[in-house]
Amino acid sequence: MFEKVCFIGLGLIGASLAQAMRDKKLAKSIVAVSRSQSTIDKGINYGLLDAGFDDAALAVQGSDLVVIATPVQAVKKIFEQIKPFITDNTIIMDVGSTKGNIIADASAVFGEDMPKGFVPAHPIAGAEKSGIDARNAKLFDNHKIILTPLDTTSKQAVKKVIALWAQTGAEVVTMSADYHDKVLARTSHLPHLLAYNLVAQLAKHNDNMDIFRFAAGGFRDFTRIAASDPTMWHDIFYANKTALLDAIDEFSEQLSQLKAIIETNDSEQMLGILTQAQAARQHFGHMLNKTPYLEKQAMKQTYVIAPAQQFEGSHTVAGDKSISHRSIMFGSLAKGTTTVTGFLEGEDALATLQAFRDMGVVIEGPNQGRVVIHGVGLHGLKPSHDPLYMGNSGTSMRLLSGILSAQKFDSVMTGDPSLSKRPMERVAKPLREMGAKIQTTGEKGTPPISITGNQTLTGIRYEMPMASAQVKSCLLLAGLWAQGTTTVIEPEVTRDHTERMLTAFGYPVTVSKVHNGNQISVTGGGELTACDIAVPADISSAAFFMVAGAIAQQGNVTINKVGINPTRTGVIDILKLMGADLALTNETTVGGEPVADIVVKSSKLQGIEIPEHLVPLAIDEFPVLFVAASCATGKTVLHGAAELRVKESDRIQVMADGLKTLGIACTVLDDGIEIEGRGDVVQVFGGGEIECHHDHRIAMSFTVASLRASDTITIHGTETVNTSFPNFAELVNSAGLQVKVVTN
Repeated sequence: MFEKVCFIGLGLIGASLAQAMRDKKLAKSIVAVSRSQSTIDKGINYGLLDAGFDDAALAVQGSDLVVIATPVQAVKKIFEQIKPFITDNTIIMDVGSTKGNIIADASAVFGEDMPKGFVPAHPIAGAEKSGIDARNAKLFDNHKIILTPLDTTSKQAVKKVIALWAQTGAEVVTMSADYHDKVLARTSHLPHLLAYNLVAQLAKHNDNMDIFRFAAGGFRDFTRIAASDPTMWHDIFYANKTALLDAIDEFSEQLSQLKAIIETNDSEQMLGILTQAQAARQHFGHMLNKTPYLEKQAMKQTYVIAPAQQFEGSHTVAGDKSISHRSIMFGSLAKGTTTVTGFLEGEDALATLQAFRDMGVVIEGPNQGRVVIHGVGLHGLKPSHDPLYMGNSGTSMRLLSGILSAQKFDSVMTGDPSLSKRPMERVAKPLREMGAKIQTTGEKGTPPISITGNQTLTGIRYEMPMASAQVKSCLLLAGLWAQGTTTVIEPEVTRDHTERMLTAFGYPVTVSKVHNGNQISVTGGGELTACDIAVPADISSAAFFMVAGAIAQQGNVTINKVGINPTRTGVIDILKLMGADLALTNETTVGGEPVADIVVKSSKLQGIEIPEHLVPLAIDEFPVLFVAASCATGKTVLHGAAELRVKESDRIQVMADGLKTLGIACTVLDDGIEIEGRGDVVQVFGGGEIECHHDHRIAMSFTVASLRASDTITIHGTETVNTSFPNFAELVNSAGLQVKVVTN
């Protein structure tokens, strides 16, 4: 890339970049300037340098890249030394931690003749040790390099510098020098200042020996950066003086608030700050990288499943996702403290929890399914400083659209690549009729969603064109703030968790039968009162165990304490119509929701035409029901399920593709599917590779198919199973399956 590169300074950053360039053969010749002859000698002996100098003017002559890697206060003098030898083809790059002062020094020296090759840079990388002996060619791997080019900087120079850093494994971003200095003052310079200050403060203490003797890991972790080069940081603190002083003022104000909280024993405020800080540290990493919340599943994942014959035992599946979502929402908007047990610690529910933390709600946990929510009331939410990240959760985004449309502040909601393709106009359109200002993205009305706050909502009467619990719930939630009454009419009965939870939190809701569905009304202006919520096992998660028990050659499974809300039991009704040996036992009511143990045994299933009135009651369970239909004798026909095409994937088409891969004849319809069952043979499915398109229910459904397969089934993209059932593979293996989880 370069003929001759001159490094002025061979500390950790300079020497590491020189080593990376040497290893990758990016320069024909590498020379360096150092005040230490020992450093020069080492550089030559290590094979790092071709020559060394103590005079920058001699070293830079003929160089097409000059890297200034000295303390920032020394840069102006270096500019003066090298000015006579800079040509139009010379690229000058510094690597200092401050940028405004470097640019000011360059302006003072070069004036109107600012070199077109001047590219200020800042590698966000480092280590405790410094100097040439600490050099590391991989120091910049997966680290960010910030460039702050000037208006006078040539695009070709910037392009070449970006290419250079890319060769070191770094990710390059560009921004203005002023913004860089403000950000780094808070994220780097202030922490270093605090670390130095704390160590210096404790060193002066009368008991300093014992203080350092008994210091725990936290002290060592926090003060590690105080072992950095004092001269370098002395220069940085003064070079970025204005931004650093602003950061100190902000920190001092926050510290004063914490002091007052401790003095007044304000436990809830303290808990809020600590829990929000803990969650934010993890949350922003996932948000920036668009990775799942469960860090161990950030990598791509594949299931490799060998054929199995038995599925037995008593099992407790994941908590109900729909109720987990709503428990966070209602608990946050209620007055008082809500305790939730059985909370589903999966990706989607965690996205909802984090969103309300971002809006100022103090939430403790989750800890083994227990969450404590300190509600702020209907008018207590605060604006998030950043877009609310919904991950892969369509439920979070659609229901929150109703809540956010009624707030005094503006909001933006984003999601991962999968959620960013899903339609949101189905909630945006009726919300606009209520007076909301809500904007979706692109022609298809997908996320991000932007919502303008401080709007007056008015209740409407809305007849849903398609049965959807998410649309219904969104409008009912918006209706809590609307003037007058909001009425939603559903063409078919959909899950009623929102209506039940409104009642549990003391908010009046009216439900009456109309046609095949319900008419639900709420009047704005009331309030929610905190209550405790016990989340039952999710019937959608239990469905995989029900079908597995029914199709297994040796099937006898009990699923404990499953929510059997009558608006969710379509899967039970459909399996019974197909002839499943299925029974409910120990029926009871917990927190307003009916609960029972479900017992399923090996069954001879028959193909059926699925009654359309059951479709909305089993909308999430159809992927695994398609597996059951494949194991039935005769044809199964589904109509009225167009909703399946706008889930995490087009579940009709994706399931059909997978079934065909495994040897099942099926026909895709506009609103459903026809499946030719092969229940007359033991090995219904062959083996093969399945693309689940990162849809968790598709992945789990084809996992169940291994009970009637003749060969190994490999399912790609299974990392999203954590959205609803974090321990799925472990649990089904305990029942008899043979799932191997492969990450890459």
